[in-house]
Amino acid sequence: MKPRRNTPQLYSGMQQFRWVVVTKILNFILNILCKVDSREYAEALSKTKPSILLINHINFLEVPMLMTSGYPVYCTGMAKAETWDNPIMSFIFNTYRAIPINREGSFRETFRKVREAIENGFYVVIAPEGTRSKDGILQKGKAGIIQLALESNAPILPVAHFGGQQIWKNIKRFRRTPFQFRAGKPFRIKCEGGRPGKGEREQILNEVMSQIARLLPEEMRGAYTENAEQECMHLEFVECYDN
Repeated sequence: MKPRRNTPQLYSGMQQFRWVVVTKILNFILNILCKVDSREYAEALSKTKPSILLINHINFLEVPMLMTSGYPVYCTGMAKAETWDNPIMSFIFNTYRAIPINREGSFRETFRKVREAIENGFYVVIAPEGTRSKDGILQKGKAGIIQLALESNAPILPVAHFGGQQIWKNIKRFRRTPFQFRAGKPFRIKCEGGRPGKGEREQILNEVMSQIARLLPEEMRGAYTENAEQECMHLEFVECYDN
């Protein structure tokens, strides 16, 4: 099932045209390099409204792949502010209305921009690992995703991908890289009192990361191999949250 277009309120007609052109160009390039299986991801998007897309972070490949494979859904994401120093990356990131992260500044402003993006019709891609694994093995997550989800009350759709870790090896061999998306069940975080303590925060983070881990092959679950199938006491699952 193909996702329906979710034209954000912040996009003018010219901005939409630019988004479509850039998306189609990136999609053409990525499909030369990779053989993409995004059916499960597209099916999940077709049943949701704008939300947080929670992903594992392997290399440069997954974000443009998410953007193009979700077409005609509008996705955006977060990136370190220094990325805008590169004129080509600045053009692409501005096309997708990416949210800059000033790692020396306040995350409160970043949280506000994420909330606004979702309210205005964007799906916001967030990688809670915070850094690339390169080998595809899932790393420990950062707890910021918990407070962001609680403050925004945004639903979270876990999306895992694998195959991209072989991209450079396959390019050298002139082979296309099989790239697969898997999507889990959407959920919200439950927490009495609004702000969890340190112990509860760690438990919630394990439950959240387990939703990515269970979508990955067992050998890629890394830090969450034992948590992948655990019972989740702090997550509220919904079959479909489309209005």
